[in-house]
Amino acid sequence: MNEAAKPFFAPQIYIPSGIRNIDFYTQAFDAVELRRWSNDDGSLHVAELSIDGALFHIHEESSAKTLLSPEKCGGTTAIIGLFVADVDAVMSKALATGAEEISPAQDYDYGYRQGEIKDPFGHIWMIEKKI
Repeated sequence: MNEAAKPFFAPQIYIPSGIRNIDFYTQAFDAVELRRWSNDDGSLHVAELSIDGALFHIHEESSAKTLLSPEKCGGTTAIIGLFVADVDAVMSKALATGAEEISPAQDYDYGYRQGEIKDPFGHIWMIEKKI
């Protein structure tokens, strides 16, 4: 398979309507905002971000959709796995930026160091590294 045809994942996460500030992602994960579409009131419609080349999109909830933020549905149905070089450093930075610790970083016998955080919008991120 050539490089251009390689499949990759790009999570699409939803936040409540009216949000203007998604700086958590740029500050906690050094994400780069590649582009953004705003609503007339300045709130976020959709933003495309990259964490070290891995794309993800942040969308505003819409009453016409069944795709909901964790807050709206009372939980989450998926965990976003973020593989990094230094689990502890990324978790510390995310916690200092406003994340909530779900489980502390630790080594597991299946060969991973992992910890979980909840971002300010309720999304669960598993920060991990193969050891």
